[in-house]
Amino acid sequence: MNMQGLFAILFLCFVTSSQADPIFDVLKYGASGNGQTDDSQAFIKAWKDVCKATKGYPTLLVPKGRTFVLQPMVFQGPCKAPSINFKIQGTIRAPRGISSWKWPSSDRNTWLQFEYIKRLVVDGRGVFDGQGAPWWDCFKKSKCHRPRAISFHACEGLKVNRVNAINSPAGHICLSSCNSSVVSNIHLRAPKDSPNTDGLGITESSQVTIRDSTMEVGDDCVAINGGSYMNISGIFCGPGHGISIGSLGSGGSYGAVEEVHVRNCTFTGSSNGARIKTWEGGFGYVRKVTFEDIILEDVQYPVLIDQHYTAYTAADNKKAIKISDITYRNFRGTSTLEEAVKLMCDNAVGCTNLLLDEIKITSSDPKMKTKATCLNAHGKSSASNIPQVSCLLK
Repeated sequence: MNMQGLFAILFLCFVTSSQADPIFDVLKYGASGNGQTDDSQAFIKAWKDVCKATKGYPTLLVPKGRTFVLQPMVFQGPCKAPSINFKIQGTIRAPRGISSWKWPSSDRNTWLQFEYIKRLVVDGRGVFDGQGAPWWDCFKKSKCHRPRAISFHACEGLKVNRVNAINSPAGHICLSSCNSSVVSNIHLRAPKDSPNTDGLGITESSQVTIRDSTMEVGDDCVAINGGSYMNISGIFCGPGHGISIGSLGSGGSYGAVEEVHVRNCTFTGSSNGARIKTWEGGFGYVRKVTFEDIILEDVQYPVLIDQHYTAYTAADNKKAIKISDITYRNFRGTSTLEEAVKLMCDNAVGCTNLLLDEIKITSSDPKMKTKATCLNAHGKSSASNIPQVSCLLK
């Protein structure tokens, strides 16, 4: 092949690639990116074109080196392309003060909502900044309602990779009804004393993978509030409240979680490590859950089952979330409190088939020994465990 033919092929490949994967830069839709001007309308216009694009894999581009202020909004599907890329390389920032937020509807639960978008990819190493400080103050003073930062609803095949979210008014990222999703290499950050600033919340989703991420927040690093078949690995949590299943059963409601595998995670200075929490009077189940290969450094409650998380005033004391087939294996590290293992199951229903193996949790204080406490907990514990979990019922 001569050089002219080679250049023709390369040019054809370039043109085909350009046509196949169109890029919609928000700057071209009038966004200023100066950190002061409201750029919401530019994003709305860009999203409309992205979502109706039919060629290739369209990308909404948030360019680096710019800060875009956005009001609460919904990025809604379904879209026409087989996959959509939301590439955030710069910073997207919420309005600074509470009074500056302009809600498009009566739903005030989320700042940025993505819904009904199949195979959505969110990546780019940029930052979502929720400007949460005034909301935290409001909550501490008057328990005001606060929105989460980012929600994904019914986004099947979702991929969130290499993004940062900081200072959400409440939870940072929530997945609901997002089956077959992958969340990886994200960094979530808020002050230790910021109220209810969960890292990643999951509800009613299955086949979810969460891996290789850092979460430094004021509440649960990961909270699983419903779903099945989840794999969580390589999470660095702390500060925060650990990786939690629940809370489930609030107000006497139904809750179900099963087939969850948590491994190779590190907890540093967190209030909990592996936690299951349910309300009194709820119903449903938590079953077939494994926590293994866990490193702990100065964690208050490394292993915790709390079936008395919150009392429900109208609770039926014969009802409870049924907890069974839970494995804790290869826990290593230190606890700041004496009760390193605390298995407080429901008085009536109890927990069954718990297994604790290769546990070595010592005290952060060399003068104190760790211990285990149980309530109506049934299962097996290896004789070599530290602390001994002799309170388990067979």
